Amino acid sequence: MPAPVEIDLERVICRLADLAEHGARAFTLGGGDWPMRGFVVRAGNGVRGYLNRCPHAGHPLNLLPHRFLTPDHALILCTSHGALFEKESGRCLAGPCSGQALVAIPLLVVADLVLLADPVPPAATTAAARRTR
Repeated sequence: MPAPVEIDLERVICRLADLAEHGARAFTLGGGDWPMRGFVVRAGNGVRGYLNRCPHAGHPLNLLPHRFLTPDHALILCTSHGALFEKESGRCLAGPCSGQALVAIPLLVVADLVLLADPVPPAATTAAARRTR
């Protein structure tokens, strides 16, 4: 019998079962002035994670909770200005941020849990915020 896997509960984003086949889900990890605000999205057979920040304007991509995708669920959508992003890479395909990309968050899926692969240092999220202004 394999040894039980120890999971850092502070890095758990959601259960894989809570993420629909073509779904996306927002999350906030950490506290204080700079919690990590991101989202996870099903991409093919995997799950990808991104900071919830538009590379064009620096604001969240979604206006409604967990609404990150086009109606056909094929692409990530910035609901503020209509930019479209690939799920797999976060690359902007159309809109004012064409050629830019969402900031990826490394993930792991362990025992049906989606979690951060590594702690993301606060400096990485604040540096990304500065690039979008």
